[in-house]
Amino acid sequence: MSRFKKMLKGMSLTQQLMSVVLVSLAFFIFFLMVFIFGNINSLVREQLYTNIDSTQLRIVRNFKGSLGGDELFIGTDPNVVHILYPTDDSKQIQTNANTKIDEELDRLFRADILKQTLDIQRYESTKTSLDIVYQIRKVDDSTTIVSFVPQSYMDQFKLTLVNGVVNILLVIVGILFLLLMLWVGYLIHSLKQIEVYINKYRKGQKVELKLDRNDEVGELGRAIVQMNDEIKRQEQLKEEMVQNISHDLKTPIATIKSYGESIKDGIYPYETLEKSVDVIIEHANRLEKKVHSLLLLNRMGYLIAEDKGNDKTDMKAVIEKVILSLKVFKPSIELKTDLTSCSYYGSEEPWRVVIENLLDNALRYAKSEITIDLKPDYCIIYNDGINIPEERIEQLFRPYEKGQGGQFGLGLAIVKRVLTAYHYTIRIKNLSYGVQFIIEKEKSNVKVKDEYI
Repeated sequence: MSRFKKMLKGMSLTQQLMSVVLVSLAFFIFFLMVFIFGNINSLVREQLYTNIDSTQLRIVRNFKGSLGGDELFIGTDPNVVHILYPTDDSKQIQTNANTKIDEELDRLFRADILKQTLDIQRYESTKTSLDIVYQIRKVDDSTTIVSFVPQSYMDQFKLTLVNGVVNILLVIVGILFLLLMLWVGYLIHSLKQIEVYINKYRKGQKVELKLDRNDEVGELGRAIVQMNDEIKRQEQLKEEMVQNISHDLKTPIATIKSYGESIKDGIYPYETLEKSVDVIIEHANRLEKKVHSLLLLNRMGYLIAEDKGNDKTDMKAVIEKVILSLKVFKPSIELKTDLTSCSYYGSEEPWRVVIENLLDNALRYAKSEITIDLKPDYCIIYNDGINIPEERIEQLFRPYEKGQGGQFGLGLAIVKRVLTAYHYTIRIKNLSYGVQFIIEKEKSNVKVKDEYI
């Protein structure tokens, strides 16, 4: 089995498909031929009985129409031998064949005529050296007709039938094989296009992928193109982000440096020593926050990886701590809470980062009110700020994607990473007045009411 798997892995897709096609066709032909040859005798007998019956009926009509001699057998199959036995032995036996009737067959036919109880009865030869089928029919009270097919005709008929079936099979198999070859070639061509596209893209060459097909291969091609477009977009965003961060870091660093040098020289750039130091502290805080956001995005992966798998976090306690530390930044915003005591899967530190980022985002956009609603199955953070454009909602959770008035484009990306790792989802819902950020368990069927519309 392992050798077969190794051989299969070493084969190209074309070789694999061709092997499957050839094996399938071989099994199809084998079982069909077994079926045909296993039933060929019964098929031949049934067809011969049909021929015998149709020619017998014609002879009976001719006989009852007072036709005699050669006219009696007009329009009959010359390969079928007919013998008319009169009840009166003084009358001559009539036959359409110019050959002498075998004595053994004659005795067999006469014995079967005497024993026959039905007007029509079919027989197979089992007592003679000839393998024949025959049918005995009573024409009237004075005459009985016996019809049979000679062995030579049976063999010829069987050979013709087999040849016909084999020829039809060859034609069908040929057509199927041709169609499968065309299909395999079409499939391989599309996969080769995808391979060329990926190799050229990897080398940084300009390339386009055009697949005019709507099946799984077409979907794969479009998914790869979309993935590459997204990679390009992310790379562009990262470059812009690095430039923006460099610019943002340069300003506080330059300010801290210049203010520090001035104070060292006994000069206070901002009126007094205390005010000048406050400026240094303010820029240091800005610098710390920017660096913290960048490090936090990567640090979340390590914090989540350290989870033991059965950690639970008291979400009510986490939210209360975050509110206590953030509400001082905008005391004019009213914070309303409806917190149910419940635990969510995961460690406390990542969950605290999630709530901090969502509340920080809400404080940035809220006009006068923020509401936090915590339940065992969901958590809603609402602010009465402006709506988010629908086409921008999904993009906000991507790294380096900044919303209107955003800072670095990392806060919501961190939220998404933590929630995905802990098997939770987050979605944004625009209301008539304000926006909801809704955290739910994956595959949750809970319907959240629009409480703040």
